[in-house]
Amino acid sequence: MISIVIPVYNSEKSVKKLIHNTIEVFKDLSFEIILVNDCSTDTSHKKCLEICDKFDTLVSYVKLSKNVGEHNAVMAGLRLTVGDWVVIMDDDFQHSPLEALKLINYASRSNLQVVYGKYNVKMHSFFRNLGSKINDLTTNLILRKPKDLYLSSFKCIKKDLVKKIIDYKGPYTYIDGLILSITSNFGTLTIDHNPRTFGRSQYSLKKLIKLYFNIATNFSTFPIHLFSIIGFIVATISSIYGIFIIVEKFINPDIPAGYSSILTAIVFFSGIQIIFLGLIGEYVGKILKNVNQEPQYTIEFKKLKNEKK
Repeated sequence: MISIVIPVYNSEKSVKKLIHNTIEVFKDLSFEIILVNDCSTDTSHKKCLEICDKFDTLVSYVKLSKNVGEHNAVMAGLRLTVGDWVVIMDDDFQHSPLEALKLINYASRSNLQVVYGKYNVKMHSFFRNLGSKINDLTTNLILRKPKDLYLSSFKCIKKDLVKKIIDYKGPYTYIDGLILSITSNFGTLTIDHNPRTFGRSQYSLKKLIKLYFNIATNFSTFPIHLFSIIGFIVATISSIYGIFIIVEKFINPDIPAGYSSILTAIVFFSGIQIIFLGLIGEYVGKILKNVNQEPQYTIEFKKLKNEKK
């Protein structure tokens, strides 16, 4: 049994064609499709309902009441899966159903728990590719990801690992961070990446920055350790500089007090303190939201396959 999870956001032009194509490719296999509409602002909800009515034995559909981001939307889909393997793919046709079948076939022959799709050539825009590169460097440094592993959103996950992933109840979900924290039994398969034919990427600069900050502060204490090291280095340099000033004053008592250097030092250290306090505030804020059990998502509408009308 194969479960295919597709997060949907503003994909009114592509979602119906994608589902028809996927059903055609997987028609000889036992499978299900879970569509999760992340509160789209176009007519994606209507298109998904039409798909459900036509393929009510294959497709389950969930509409979230608020836009919560790709990873939280995927989590909503994972909790509905019953397959032995789960494929996560995008809604824009850049992840081909044929390539998804390749992932499944490769994963089922291996002893891996996760297989990531590694693109021959990435067909994203320069901005999106730059964001992916930053994300790759961030996860290498903070999550200690193997450098040869590319964390693609196109992946195939074994059922037992999915069960562990959905145990996570925190509001700040990062699927790949959870995978890296649970297992090291993963691999990659080189696949084709299609050029975008519908719409444009929904990942804005703001969303990318939010994602990277989530990785840094929700799945690692690296920023805290980094600022501790910076604080130690700055304190050491300041102490050496202070000793130098005292010695110089003894050697040459006529040296006037340095107003500019004092002001510069005050502004510099104040800036470091404000940044550090802001970072601590970010951690405290996330602790508060976890303690208050802020939901990952809220379901506004749900229609499961084989559900009576």
